Amino acid sequence: MAKSGVKEKVEDILKDFFADEGYELYNCEFVKEGAHRVLRVYADRTDGQYVGTDDCEKISRFLSEKLDEEDPIPQNYYLEVSSPGMDRELFTEEHMKRFSGSQVDVKLYRSIGGRKEFTCLLKGADDGRVILEDEDGEMVLERKEIAKIKLAVVF
Repeated sequence: MAKSGVKEKVEDILKDFFADEGYELYNCEFVKEGAHRVLRVYADRTDGQYVGTDDCEKISRFLSEKLDEEDPIPQNYYLEVSSPGMDRELFTEEHMKRFSGSQVDVKLYRSIGGRKEFTCLLKGADDGRVILEDEDGEMVLERKEIAKIKLAVVF
């Protein structure tokens, strides 16, 4: 099964369970790491609380049972269920809108002004563009220019 097909299948399996249990699917990926395949599911809670190990175990048991029943993935793989974490990567425009006003760590594919990595304020996202602000002012980048954007951990 293609990577996108696996993701769609997992989303479908988890949809009702997550709605009933108060979770939301933050991200799902099916990747090859070395000689192994990994199905990685990131879950968040809808009540604003942090996802703990008990939550991950509950989701993992449910998903593992359903995947064993339906067997949609022909090859061997490891299942990982986790929280997106404090330093979560922002994958979608919706993620960026949700965390607008937060400090983020940004890594670019090509340097701009001599920098490929910086920490700044996420002001928003719209129509494939990301609006950021640092000490030099506001900048608007195309999403395709950004290799990775994640929440900065500020203490």
